[in-house]
Amino acid sequence: MIIPVRCFSCGFPVAAFYEQFKNQKDKGANLKKTLDDMGIKRYCCRRMLLSQADVIDEVAPYRK
Repeated sequence: MIIPVRCFSCGFPVAAFYEQFKNQKDKGANLKKTLDDMGIKRYCCRRMLLSQADVIDEVAPYRK
């Protein structure tokens, strides 16, 4: 849904990197190199960005 502000495991703030990561992913860049260049070294933080499914546009029209 929405990218979490911090990594669930270590608490590193990953939300600040999401837009840059998403832009690079859409361009077809190498994701490993992109994460290395952004300085995200821990695998738990990498997981937060790599496994993010952006489905907010699909879920937003439905109300409780």
